[in-house]
Amino acid sequence: MRSAGIVSIAVLMSRVTGLVRESVMARLFGAGLAYDAFMLGFRIPNLTRDLFAEGALSSAFVPVFTEYLNKHSKEDAVRLVNLVATAILIVVGCVCLLGMLGAPWLVHLLAPGYAAVPGKFELAVRMTRIMFPFLLVVALAAQAMGVLNASNQFAVPAMASTFFNIGSVLFGLALGVWLGPAIHLTRIEGMALGVVGGGLLQLIWQLPSLHHLGYGFRISFDWQHPGLRRIGSLMVPAILGNAAVQINVMINTNFASSVHDPVRGFDGPVSWLSYAFRFMQLPIGLFGVALGSATLPSISRSAASGNIDEFRRTLSKSLTMVFLLTIPSSVGLAVLGKSIIGAIYQGGRFQLYDTQQTAMALSCYAIGLAGYAAVKVIAPAYYALGDARTPMMVSVASVAVNFCAAEFLIRGLGLGHAALALSTSMVALFAFFVLFELLRRRMGGVHGRELAASGMKVLAASAAMAVVTWFSSREMENWLGTSQVARLGDLAVSIPLGLIVFYGICRTLGVAELSVAIRAFANPITRRIKREVH
Repeated sequence: MRSAGIVSIAVLMSRVTGLVRESVMARLFGAGLAYDAFMLGFRIPNLTRDLFAEGALSSAFVPVFTEYLNKHSKEDAVRLVNLVATAILIVVGCVCLLGMLGAPWLVHLLAPGYAAVPGKFELAVRMTRIMFPFLLVVALAAQAMGVLNASNQFAVPAMASTFFNIGSVLFGLALGVWLGPAIHLTRIEGMALGVVGGGLLQLIWQLPSLHHLGYGFRISFDWQHPGLRRIGSLMVPAILGNAAVQINVMINTNFASSVHDPVRGFDGPVSWLSYAFRFMQLPIGLFGVALGSATLPSISRSAASGNIDEFRRTLSKSLTMVFLLTIPSSVGLAVLGKSIIGAIYQGGRFQLYDTQQTAMALSCYAIGLAGYAAVKVIAPAYYALGDARTPMMVSVASVAVNFCAAEFLIRGLGLGHAALALSTSMVALFAFFVLFELLRRRMGGVHGRELAASGMKVLAASAAMAVVTWFSSREMENWLGTSQVARLGDLAVSIPLGLIVFYGICRTLGVAELSVAIRAFANPITRRIKREVH
C-alpha cells in the first residue's frame, strides 16, 4: 500500500496534467470535426499505449524479469532488458510503418461514419499518420517502467505520464499555435506532433533512473533466448487479455461515428465519449493502475516462491482497497458529472450542450469504474501464475458481449452515445466477475467473504454520500446557475461534504481499510514535508 500510495500521488499529477491538456484541446477545438478526427488518430496508437504501458508488456515482462533478478545474475537481467528493447524497436517499428501506410483502411474500419462529413475522413487519416510513431516511443517507455517497477522504483515511472502531458501541450502549442503559421502547420497538426514530442519526453525522463540502476541500452539479438521467448509467449495472449476495455472503446467509436445527434448531427458523439472517458482515467489510474503496478511484483514473488497464502492475502487486500476507493469515486462522477465537466471544459468552443452530453456519458461510464480498476489488479494475477490463456478467453467473450449490447442499445433502442458508455461499463463488470470467480475456484478461495463484507459497507456509505451530494449540487445550481464559476462553487461545497459523509459512515461501520488507505497516501507527502523542514 505504501508503494501504491507513491504511485497514486504521481498518477494524480499525471491525470491532472492530462485534464489540463484536454481542457486546452476543448477550448481550441470544442466537440466537432477537428477534435473527432484528432481523437481517432490519437486513439489508434494510444490503444497500444494502454496495452503496453498498463497491460500486456508489464504483465508479461515483470514476472519474468523479477525471476531473473532473484534467480540469475545482474548481467543476465541486463541482457534480458536489452533483448526486449531490441525486439520492441524491430517489431513495433514495423507496426508503425504498416500503420502509417494503412491509415486510410484503419480509419475506415474504426469510424466508417466519418466519410459522411466532408473532409473529416481525410483529416483523421492525416492525424493517424502523424501520431503513429508515438506507439514506438511509448512501448520503449513502458519497458523502462517495467524495469523500474520490478526494481521497487515506483515514483519515477508513475511520473512519466505527467511529462508526456506537459510535453504534448507545450510542443503542440509551440508547433500549432505559436509557430504554426510560419512553418505551414495547422493548429490540429501541431497538437498531433506535440503528442509524439510528449512521448519522447516520457521516455527520456526515465533514462537517468535506468542508468543509475546499471541498465544501459545495447542492441542485442537472440530470438531463442528463453527469457525473451517466455515474455513473447505471455504477451500474445496477454494483449488480448488486457485489451477488453480499449477494444470495446474502439468498437463504440465505430458505432459513435454513425450516431446522429438531433442538435449536432454526426459531429459530437465521438468527442463527448472521449472527453468523458478522460475523467474515468483519473480514478482508474489513481487506484486501479497504481494498485496493479504495486501488487504485481509482490504477487510475482509469492508465486515464484510457492507462497500461495501470501498471494491470496495480497490480492484480496488490493481488491478491497480498489472497491473502497472506486465505488465512492463512481458515485461522485455520476452525481457531480455536469459540474465537473463544466468546470474543466466549458468555455470557448465547448458549450453548455456539450457539457450536458459529456456528463451523460460520464455517468454511464462511472457505473463500471470498479470493474475497470479491479481488472487492472486481477488480470495480472493470472500472468503471475503463468496463465495468460484465461484472461484472453474472458477478453474475447467480453468483446462479443460489448458488441451485442451496443448493437441492441444503439440500433434497437436508439439510446444514442450514452448507451455506448453504458455497454462499456457492463463489459468491465462482466470481465471482473468472471475473472474473479474463475480465480476463486482455482485457488480454493480469495478471502471472498471479507471482500464482500467490506464492499457492502462501502456501498452503504457511498449511497448516503450520493444522496447528500445530489441535494447539495441541486441547491447550488439553483442558487448559482450553470456558469463555469458556478460549477466550481458547486464542487467546492459538494465534494468536501460528500467526503465527510463517506468518511463518517465508513468509520461508524468499521471499514478497517480506510485507515490503511489514508496512511498509504498521506505518508509519502508527510515524509517529504519533514525532509524539507529539516
